[in-house]
Amino acid sequence: MSASPSLSVVPAQESAFQPAQLGARDAATYAEWFACLAEPMRVRLLHAVAVAGRETTVGALTEQLGISQSTCSHHLRKLADVGFVRLRKEGTSTLVSINPACCTGLPHAADAVMGVLGPRPCCPTDLPADVTVRTMQPEDWADVRRIYAEGIATGNATFETEVPDRRTLDRTWLPDHRWVAEIDGRVVGWAAAAAVSSRPVYCGVAETSVYVGERHRGRGVGKALIHRQVTAADDAGLWTLQTTIFPENRAAIALHRSAGYRTLGVRERIARHHGVWRDTVLLERRRADDL
Repeated sequence: MSASPSLSVVPAQESAFQPAQLGARDAATYAEWFACLAEPMRVRLLHAVAVAGRETTVGALTEQLGISQSTCSHHLRKLADVGFVRLRKEGTSTLVSINPACCTGLPHAADAVMGVLGPRPCCPTDLPADVTVRTMQPEDWADVRRIYAEGIATGNATFETEVPDRRTLDRTWLPDHRWVAEIDGRVVGWAAAAAVSSRPVYCGVAETSVYVGERHRGRGVGKALIHRQVTAADDAGLWTLQTTIFPENRAAIALHRSAGYRTLGVRERIARHHGVWRDTVLLERRRADDL
């Protein structure tokens, strides 16, 4: 796992970005779906059919859920009317199966209503005037590793407990996606990206890291770094950026959301950190023309 941003990265200010509105037609469709699922028995039936993994009979469902056949048939018909399940007659039996489109359509509806699928901002715009971001040079390694160590010391930056050596970092990070931030000529932060896979199909997917030195936190250094990181990635044709952050690191999560990342989920107890199981939040940013 590449390093996640430091706890003290400054959260971005609330953006004036306005997402597109949900269309009336889609809203009506989703409302019909949600209304169908307002009955708890239908939710239980849909779940039972989904986890069966194959066609099942009405009789089997009535026995499993402890309801009458007439009640089961009534609710299955309602589920079939909105397209959640498929019903097929075979002799005297009615076979029930999940509509595969439901497996993506229903989560999509929830994401659309909650704005997860709406357009997202490119990156922070209120960048500090005194921070300069440039390409990382060989002479920057000492500062980069020092700032890495300061991030490790927060306890909420990474699973690493020691700074990787220069050779390891140089081998891991993409050559054209390494940046340092300077204030008055001093390196105060860095950002880097690493390939997630050697397979050609994933050549446009990278895992990102952002670190800010402990004496320069709260000055917008993280904003300046992530702005350069995501715009350079877009220009280079990287279509997906991803990062993992400890849930306790709320400032880093806010920073990444301001740069167009969305939360995909929480990976519970994914690894031990100093002997304690820790969760991570998985975030992803898609290039605008690839959404």
